Amino acid sequence: MASEPAGTPRVAIVYDGECPYCRKYTELLRLRETVGSVSLINARNEDDPYVTEATELGLDLDEGFAAKIDGHWYHGAECLQVLSIMSDGNGWLNRLSASVFRHRVLARALYPVMRLVRNATLFVRGKERIRRPGP
Repeated sequence: MASEPAGTPRVAIVYDGECPYCRKYTELLRLRETVGSVSLINARNEDDPYVTEATELGLDLDEGFAAKIDGHWYHGAECLQVLSIMSDGNGWLNRLSASVFRHRVLARALYPVMRLVRNATLFVRGKERIRRPGP
């Protein structure tokens, strides 16, 4: 795997900026305290190189958010699990996330429900899904 260019964030999270839950989760995750450099990227920004890379890899950003961590991509429930493990555990959301989602089975079981809530919220708010063409 090629090394990342200097100045590249250790963690880049690509999430749906139109989803209030996704936005709030990424804001409250508090990863900077534990890992340092974190970049939050709106998946609706087609010009962002992380969005382009995730899409080219076949990661469906309507089916789950994604994170590139130290050069490796995680998507959906696996992404949620990895970020939960990395979180500092301070604050109610981080404690809840760390205690529930660090378990693979729970993350995989609950993630589809979270995605359903996201999709329903977008629908109610009159927002389109991301619908980025695949590779």
